[in-house]
Amino acid sequence: MTEAILLVGGKGTRLRPLTVNTPKPMVPAAGVPFLTHQLARARAAGVEHIVLATSYLAEVFEPHFGDGSDLGLSLEYVTEEEPLGTGGAIRNVASRLHSGPDEPVLIFNGDILTGLDIQALVSTHSSSGADVSLHLTRVEDPRAFGLVPTDATGRVTAFLEKPQTPEEIVTDQINAGAYVFKRSVIDSIPTGRPVSVERETFPELLSAGAHLQGMVDSTYWLDLGTPQAFVRGSADLVLGRAPSPAVPGRCGDRLVLPSARVAPDAKLTGGTVVGADAVVGEGARLTGSVLLAGAVVEPGAVITDSLIGAGARIGARTVVSGAVIGDGARVGPDNELREGVRVWCDTTLPAGAVRFSSDQ
Repeated sequence: MTEAILLVGGKGTRLRPLTVNTPKPMVPAAGVPFLTHQLARARAAGVEHIVLATSYLAEVFEPHFGDGSDLGLSLEYVTEEEPLGTGGAIRNVASRLHSGPDEPVLIFNGDILTGLDIQALVSTHSSSGADVSLHLTRVEDPRAFGLVPTDATGRVTAFLEKPQTPEEIVTDQINAGAYVFKRSVIDSIPTGRPVSVERETFPELLSAGAHLQGMVDSTYWLDLGTPQAFVRGSADLVLGRAPSPAVPGRCGDRLVLPSARVAPDAKLTGGTVVGADAVVGEGARLTGSVLLAGAVVEPGAVITDSLIGAGARIGARTVVSGAVIGDGARVGPDNELREGVRVWCDTTLPAGAVRFSSDQ
């Protein structure tokens, strides 16, 4: 197994305003762009050549990762002019692959944080002789996902789009977004138009009698599509719950990048990350949160399960919980920003402008 395709073309609309200036895979998690963790894990599993299928803000990937040699990888970049969907993106980069028709190609999504045993998926693929092998994971509430039931040998029997009624929930196994394709299957995907592997390629292969193998691996798995999930994923990387060889420091309650400045009496817990050149003032309390580069938290502010964008400033005594503050935003002192609020990039909130409780 030496090759992989990494799908990083998504717009990250559910993550806005995090993704206004930065594509989702490049938003820092545990101190480095999220994509770094995925590349490092692929490398650790023996992958040597990775083709990145880019689209949204495509120009930022290559200046950061270059040819991949810093990570011990050979990286190439292919940019879609028009978004082609998952299957179209895979087909669009096929000319860059070196594998022969029967050789395996690993494919993974740029927004999934997982502890998947990549080598186990590849060996499942080769030992079962499958055309495509899928990483499946079990979830408590499968209604938000496509279900993938399998038979006693692990062979996939159906693809069921998001089920709604109890009768439709025939399994708790879902498509976890990592696959091994036989190279020849990639070449059979139609070119020049959007194709979804989940809705078109996989069901068509199944009805044509192809062998699709499922491997259930219920180690750590998280779709980083929402701001809350992204913040959780970053914290889990710092805490060591999600494995990655790319975390820049030891696992623990906090990760403070070397150029950051944190007041001695500030409390940082729950996998909090303080990015490069960020500043945390006296008596501030940060739990399970991410401060991106150059962000400033003034004295006495309390930040929980939130992401503070690059260069943003949080005023003294302000409370931020379950929120996203966009790059360059200015939140004045004595505000309260709670569950689900998104403050857009470069917005200014005056002192005491938003509250959930009395100001007395």
